[in-house]
Amino acid sequence: MKQPCITSIRSHYPHLSNKEKMIADYILKNPQNIIHSSINQVADDLGVADSTVFRFCKRIGFKGYQAMKIALASEVVEPIKNIHEQISRDDDTKMITEKVFRSSVQALEDTLTVLDFEEVEKAVQMILSSSHIHLFGSGGSSVIAQDAYHKLIRTGLRVSVTMDAHMQLMSASQLREEDCAIFISHSGSTKDVLDMFTIAKDRGAKTIAITGFSKSPLSEKADVQLCTLSRETEFRTEAMSSRIAQLIIIDALYVNVMMALGEEGQKAISQMRDALAIKRI
Repeated sequence: MKQPCITSIRSHYPHLSNKEKMIADYILKNPQNIIHSSINQVADDLGVADSTVFRFCKRIGFKGYQAMKIALASEVVEPIKNIHEQISRDDDTKMITEKVFRSSVQALEDTLTVLDFEEVEKAVQMILSSSHIHLFGSGGSSVIAQDAYHKLIRTGLRVSVTMDAHMQLMSASQLREEDCAIFISHSGSTKDVLDMFTIAKDRGAKTIAITGFSKSPLSEKADVQLCTLSRETEFRTEAMSSRIAQLIIIDALYVNVMMALGEEGQKAISQMRDALAIKRI
């Protein structure tokens, strides 16, 4: 269950210092502005140090500013204006289809609002500096991991993925300190994924989590966390909407990695295109 931000601020308010109350008042009065602002911008607006804002976030129960911002965004981001994503049993095919499309678009917009670009940059550098990239996911997330493999194999970097849970555990057991393990899990609390993650950490591998919950066991322990933001409806679960956002995060990582690789990346793509040419008539 996601931790509420506004409720946390109000419940802690009586026990906050004067500076912390100033930050609390600013957030409560300007929630929409906060979800589009960096910690530096908030600190500058209030005339306090970044560390003061960071300590405030910790004080009200969050891991840091980004975790607080994600929780806040899930409470205050406005619903779709034209066609709300809630689907009625009376909706016709056209209406249902439009709502599904708009729900996915909203998940992308919401995720872009809360995505920490410093974490994206860390993930890109971690991928580039690793000798082997391993992808892990369970259930529906294993399909996302497969898609990530399909993208990253084009870079020329060493990448591997397997769909079987036992094989994934075996793969995790062979990780090394110079390797990078990317874990995909909407909840961040799936037992199979956490088991793989624990083994990967024990092996000393660098870890990236792509998840929908900033306070989950997976995201809190990963070296880098990339969070999605989506909403659950009667016929469409949060995990369904977040799947689209996860795919786009992977696309963003892939394009950033390719840009960093430059000619080396282009050469890898050319080699792959040449190899695939025999499949065309």
